[in-house]
Amino acid sequence: MISIETPGDKSISHRTLILATLAAGPSTVQGILRSVDVRATAEAMRQLGASIREEGDETRIGGQVQWRAPEEEIDCGNSGTTARLLLGLLAGLGIQAVIRGDASLSRRPMDRVVYPLQAMGARIRYLESDGRLPLALDARRSGSLRSLRHRPRMASAQVKSCILLAGLAGRIRVEVSEARATRDHTERLLDAMGAAIAVDRSTDGGAVVSLEPDRKPAGLSPLRLRVPGDFSSAAFLLAAGWLGAGEVQVLRVGLNPTRTGLLDVAREMGARFDLVEEGFEAREPTGRVRAMPSRLRGFDVDSRALPHLVDEIPVLAVLAARAVGVSRIRGAEELRLKESDRLAVLAGNLGRLGVRCRERADGLEIEGTDAPLAGRVRCAGDHRIAMAFGALGAAPGCRISVDEASCVSISYPSFWQDLERISGSEAA
Repeated sequence: MISIETPGDKSISHRTLILATLAAGPSTVQGILRSVDVRATAEAMRQLGASIREEGDETRIGGQVQWRAPEEEIDCGNSGTTARLLLGLLAGLGIQAVIRGDASLSRRPMDRVVYPLQAMGARIRYLESDGRLPLALDARRSGSLRSLRHRPRMASAQVKSCILLAGLAGRIRVEVSEARATRDHTERLLDAMGAAIAVDRSTDGGAVVSLEPDRKPAGLSPLRLRVPGDFSSAAFLLAAGWLGAGEVQVLRVGLNPTRTGLLDVAREMGARFDLVEEGFEAREPTGRVRAMPSRLRGFDVDSRALPHLVDEIPVLAVLAARAVGVSRIRGAEELRLKESDRLAVLAGNLGRLGVRCRERADGLEIEGTDAPLAGRVRCAGDHRIAMAFGALGAAPGCRISVDEASCVSISYPSFWQDLERISGSEAA
């Protein structure tokens, strides 16, 4: 059995770099992910006046920042999390800035965060295409933002976090009502920092999150934590194990229940795994998961499950390719607005390898096969597509290569080396 620690959680790393700058003193954080996306957030915060220093595995983040308007445009690269969370912070601070991204990020929708921020009084203008980057925030000349109660039209942790950051930085009350509760890393970090945040979960899977900054006039406590391993990264290694590449154990990985929906589906598929919770970091449960080669069966996933496994749909698609029967993914139209049109790219690549796959407007139908799979897949620069087909290529009877293999640096720079440790053969 191979034991591996995945890099620090990407979602928590982004949020830690931003929230720590709002603390009453300096924070020291171990294990922040050193990837392209997270570095975009760190550099953006430095442009705004934050002190962020990397010393080995530690990152030291200064609090009580003397905020300033950036001298140059803020380039978020390919990171939607950077862009959307930064918009909330900047709106709350009332700072003038221009935000842009690469060609992929510039195709992704921004109106879902811009609209509620404008409703709060933020002055935001699209510079080229409505609803897309680049955009400009104008400085707020006087007064504060207005309080907001918002109910997003779709489940989105980024929208929720954007609004919470706007309320925190602007010191106004905000409330977000979710029909389906989304990942809650922002809420857990704020709670660890002593913020006046409340989460009311309903019996039907929804949640109401409210923040009242003025109830904590003394300021937020600095962070002292180690970022857990990223479950979304671990998912690709677990998939390789289930597909027969070899038994693998992922150590010190985050087990936040808003992130581990993949394990519920895997259990239904007949996947064999052990899970042991071992402690907490910044209110986040952590532990180890061991995956063993398994005979898999088809599954059905719909929109109700999506908030807790949206990043793992590529994993489910390649597992479905080797499962007995037909697997169905529905209610996943949001995947067309990720780093790539993931539904189209998954369907095209599975078909190219000889797997029967029907692409629908909101999902996929995949008929599993035990026939040898071979070919070269096109990942469209999407890190999760590349890793998913890397995991499938590590399965017995498969010979799959991936173009643009280096795009995994967006979230998991050492992925190919770790996958090779499991399979014992060169990956990608």
